[in-house]
Amino acid sequence: MARTAPRIHTAQAEIERLKALQQGLDAELIVELRMKDGRVLKGTVTERPTVQQFRGPDEQEGTNGQVPVDVPGEGVQLLWLDEIEGFIRLGSN
Repeated sequence: MARTAPRIHTAQAEIERLKALQQGLDAELIVELRMKDGRVLKGTVTERPTVQQFRGPDEQEGTNGQVPVDVPGEGVQLLWLDEIEGFIRLGSN
């Protein structure tokens, strides 16, 4: 059985956007993430994101992904890729 996600995506354009984020967010990369809700988070990607199949709230299957980011003073946060508007590479560890 697939894991659940708050949102899933079935449109090819959105799935490609999630995959592009997956490819751009390398492990140990220090990033500034611009979130869709207006937040800006700075931290270190602890491992490359995963993009996989999930079940949404209505039990429909679709795609989403998660990325763990170590945010100083807040610890590791597991973020949904579809919540990320964009990112800036700040360096690497």
